[in-house]
Amino acid sequence: MLGEVAGAASLSVEGFSLFLGFPKTADSTKAPLQRRCKLFFLWCCPHSPKKLEELELDEQQKKRLEAFLTQKAKVGELKDDDFERISELGAGNGGVVTKVQHKPSGLIMARKLIHLEIKPAIRNQIIRELQVLHECNSPYIVGFYGAFYSDGEISICMEHMDGGSLDQVLKEAKRIPEEILGKVSIAVLRGLAYLREKHQIMHRDVKPSNILVNSRGEIKLCDFGVSGQLIDSMANSFVGTRSYMSPERLQGTHYSVQSDIWSMGLSLVELSIGRYPIPPPDSKELEAIFGRPVVDGAEGESHSISPRARPPGRPVSGHGMDSRPAMAIFELLDYIVNEPPPKLPNGVFTQDFQEFVNKCRGAADDAPNLVSLRFQSHTFIKRSEVEEVDFAGWLCKTLRLNQPSTPTRAAM
Repeated sequence: MLGEVAGAASLSVEGFSLFLGFPKTADSTKAPLQRRCKLFFLWCCPHSPKKLEELELDEQQKKRLEAFLTQKAKVGELKDDDFERISELGAGNGGVVTKVQHKPSGLIMARKLIHLEIKPAIRNQIIRELQVLHECNSPYIVGFYGAFYSDGEISICMEHMDGGSLDQVLKEAKRIPEEILGKVSIAVLRGLAYLREKHQIMHRDVKPSNILVNSRGEIKLCDFGVSGQLIDSMANSFVGTRSYMSPERLQGTHYSVQSDIWSMGLSLVELSIGRYPIPPPDSKELEAIFGRPVVDGAEGESHSISPRARPPGRPVSGHGMDSRPAMAIFELLDYIVNEPPPKLPNGVFTQDFQEFVNKCRGAADDAPNLVSLRFQSHTFIKRSEVEEVDFAGWLCKTLRLNQPSTPTRAAM
């Protein structure tokens, strides 16, 4: 089975074992642990201090990334017996994620367990994910400690983000303020730009549950289970979470990294209004969400962005505010393809934020290089970059977390 999995990534069985552990040297069995750790660090962490300088990090980001890479080098060989399970964090993409302590180092990690008795396509997906995570070192990408195989499972060990994902935060916050989402937008754009510019890949599964946050104020993309290395900026396959997929992906046409931007825009609307925005809220629900009538247009007409009546009798979706029935999957896909994309209501958010979300909704028409140029230079992003926002303080208050004495300035 290992040979089949490795073959998907043009690796031999020996190469696959190297990929999950230490590089094999002539005296690897005799080498002291410190030397083996150094070999592993040099092999799987391609970002030297010089490479880190090329990432245009501020001093605090550089120190934190260097500290993480140093921790990673000291962890040593990962083994199943070295982990103590603390709690379950979630499940998805063929695996279960748990909060664990690595007993030899004392580090708290997030451990993703993936069974190998799965479809070949999923096994190939695991290889791609491991490749990406080994090579990615950015303040906007969740850190990766290593991976190992044991008892029919691959364990992927990642940085633990104590704030969890934004969909979990949303359940507590009900709605996330615009100024907070400004910092989120910066981090997501920079993370996507890093993946494309440094590794020529797309994320392919941008959604609130794949944006992680912590009590230091850091915001990072995670879960590259649906990411693949791309030779060019275009792809032609169905991979991802359908409810966040852009129209061109659902139609089977060519799509590029701009589909990630479309998914980000949909996520921003969800985080802003407090629930998945398809079907769109009607005026009555918007009034319940914002505590007052919401108007749309210069004449002050009642806001209504739902052109279809929802059939009764379906489960309720969302985070508590949504009183409308959830769509069946085919109805949802048809809506994404044939109806105008969700938008932010007028009179609640700034014009800059509304325009930014609207550009995300039309991102598929842009050239690939505009991901880092057009969007990162948008007025909403430039304003959010200079705006003083205590993201860590807001998050810790919302989730009742203990805030570190020296939080990171979010997304800066």
